[in-house]
Amino acid sequence: MRSIKQPGTPIPERIQWVEARGRSFSFTLQAGLPLLEAARRGFAVEGFAGGVLNFGSGALGPFAYVMPALSKTGENAAFYSDTFRPAGVTRTKLGSMTLGTRDGAPFFHCHGLWTEADGKASGGHMLPDETIVAEPFAVEAFGIDGATFTAELDPETNFKLFGPVVSAKSGARTTSRAFALRLRPNQDFAGCLEEFCREHGIARAKLHGGVGSTIGARFTHGGVTEPFATELAVTAGTIAPGGSGRLEAALDVALVDYTGGLAEGRLIRGDNPVLMTMELVLEAVE
Repeated sequence: MRSIKQPGTPIPERIQWVEARGRSFSFTLQAGLPLLEAARRGFAVEGFAGGVLNFGSGALGPFAYVMPALSKTGENAAFYSDTFRPAGVTRTKLGSMTLGTRDGAPFFHCHGLWTEADGKASGGHMLPDETIVAEPFAVEAFGIDGATFTAELDPETNFKLFGPVVSAKSGARTTSRAFALRLRPNQDFAGCLEEFCREHGIARAKLHGGVGSTIGARFTHGGVTEPFATELAVTAGTIAPGGSGRLEAALDVALVDYTGGLAEGRLIRGDNPVLMTMELVLEAVE
């Protein structure tokens, strides 16, 4: 399997996880607010401090983002491009967000694909402090109670990354057992989730959110992304028994690579290792 050497020593526990409770809900982001504040308010109304969300068509402007890029210093296995600030209103095609905390304040990690006002199709990593909701648009969210995604320095990748930590319960209404996860580098995305579900007695699960990166990508439709550094959003995902009765993960994703190439599709199981991180929530479907 493909692998990329990281600057730091691998941590023995390859999945960072916290069991929590959660609930699906939808809300509309308010126009004129920073995307971060609009998302925070939507979760807060339902009693949650954070969680994950997915969206389709939306409008952002002003808008700022970065794309994956090669590392110039060698301090990281890959890095970010300079900041892009397209003029006018950018129309999103899809996106996935993790809402948590960084340095004691709300923060998000959000990847997506979009079309800029001049017609350019692009994608990448949205910047929380420079991205404004231009028009109201709906999102599908999953709030978690008892776990929080918190940004902490990760010595393996030398990045400050979101990972789940135990947090005090807020008392928000929840409906299901949920696991906040962060997958560490150089392990197959699907295989990692399948093994996690087997180990925790989860017969079926649904993915919510899903923000991270893979080492290129191999798709079931035959498509291949060769450039190794990507910014990826999970658009849908399930883990359920396959034809053999063993658990199989079906992971639909969209990504941009460091050359600007865009790709969408279902990942091949066993051939899509994590590059830096993968954050998501697994909901146990009883």
